[in-house]
Amino acid sequence: MAELLYLCHRIPYPPNKGDKIRAFNWLRALAGRHTVHLGAFVDDPDDWAYQETLARWCDQIFLRPIDPRRAKLRSLSGWVRREALSFAYYRDRKMQAWIDQLMHERDIDAVLVFSSTMAPYVCRHDGVRRIIDFVDVDSDKWAQYAAHAGAPMRWVYAREAKTLAAGERRLARTFDASVFVSTAEADFFRRMAPDCSDRLHAIANGVDADYFDPVADHPDPGQGGEARIVFTGAMDYGANVDAVSWFVEHVFARVRAAVPEARFVIVGTRPTREVRALAEHEGVEVTGAVPDVRPYLAHARVAVAPMRIARGLQNKVLEALAMSLAVVMTPQAAAGLEAGHDGACDVADTPEAFAAAVIARLSSAPDDSVERAARNYVLTHYAWSARFAELDRLVVPARTGGTSVSETRS
Repeated sequence: MAELLYLCHRIPYPPNKGDKIRAFNWLRALAGRHTVHLGAFVDDPDDWAYQETLARWCDQIFLRPIDPRRAKLRSLSGWVRREALSFAYYRDRKMQAWIDQLMHERDIDAVLVFSSTMAPYVCRHDGVRRIIDFVDVDSDKWAQYAAHAGAPMRWVYAREAKTLAAGERRLARTFDASVFVSTAEADFFRRMAPDCSDRLHAIANGVDADYFDPVADHPDPGQGGEARIVFTGAMDYGANVDAVSWFVEHVFARVRAAVPEARFVIVGTRPTREVRALAEHEGVEVTGAVPDVRPYLAHARVAVAPMRIARGLQNKVLEALAMSLAVVMTPQAAAGLEAGHDGACDVADTPEAFAAAVIARLSSAPDDSVERAARNYVLTHYAWSARFAELDRLVVPARTGGTSVSETRS
C-alpha cells in the first residue's frame, strides 16, 4: 500500500458535474488500494457539508474556501508575474503550507494533481513521483473563448491561452506522467510538446452504468409531450452557456417549425441570467438544480451537446448514451469519443444540419436497436474498472528493477 497526496482544484464531492465525477472516481479507486491525503478548494458553500463524507476515503483532508470574486482579483497578479492568470487564481499560502508540512512529515510515495492549476504547489517537491491529470488542454479552451469573444475580453483570453500553454508544457516536462481524458486530447498536446511524448497518457472517463440504468423506474419530471430534447450540465459554465444559447438562437426554431410540439429542457445547476432568459422562448424550459438528472434523460427523445467550445470527453454525452438515449452533437463535443458510436449519435456542424438531425430523431418511431446501441457503446468503451487499473499503474508503477523519473532526480 502506497501513501499518496491527491490535490484537486475543486472538492471532489458530490460527483454531480464533469470534473468532479472524474476527480471523485479517481479518489474512490485510489483509496481502495492506498492511503490518500486530500487537498482541495471549495467554491460552493453547500459543499462544505461533504467534508465528513470524504473522510470515508481519506486519511487527512485539507480544504480551503475560494471566493470567485477575490480569486479573480488575486489572478491579476499573473499580469505582473507574466504567468497564467489561472495559476494565480488558485494561489493560497495556507494550502502551500499544509502541503509542505505533509511532504515533510509523511513518507509520500506519489502525488496526483487533478488540473494544472494545482501543480505549482508541488513543483518544489521534485524528489517524489508526480502525476498530473490535465484532463483537457485548458489553454486551447481559452483560445476558443477568444475566438468567440469581443474586445477587450478577446485579448485577455488570447493572453491566457498563450501563457497557460507555456505553463502546461513546463509541467509536462517536469512531471513523471501527464494524463488526458482521450487519445485525441493527448495527441493534441503531443503536438504542443513533442519532447514529452513518452510521458503522455490517455485515460478516458467512465460511466456508472448501474446508476445510469434506463430499466430503473424514473418518474416523469413532468414537462409533458413526447418530443423532448434535453441538455444537462452546470449552467454557470461558459461553454455550456454558449452551447444552449447557440441551440436556442440558431437551431430550435428550425426544429419547432417541423415538430411544433418539441420542447427543449435545459437541466443543470446555477443557470446564469443569460440561460434563464432562454426560457422566454416558446418551448424552452430551464429547470435549475434538480436532485436527479436521470428522469429528464429517461423521458427525453434525444439529448443534444451543441458545444462550440469544448475539449476532451463530454460526460453529458456518456450519461445520455448509458440511458439508451440518442445524442446529436457538434464535432467539438464528439472529438473525445472513441469510434463505434454510429447509430446512437449524430454529428452536425451547422445550424441546418443540427436541426435536421434533431428533427429526424424526434420524428422517427422509438427504435430498440438504437437504444441498445447507445448503451452497449458505453458498456464496451467506458467502464470505470478498466480506467482505474490504468491510473493505478501510472501512480504506483510496479517495481521491475528500473528507476522512475523521480528516482533519477533525487
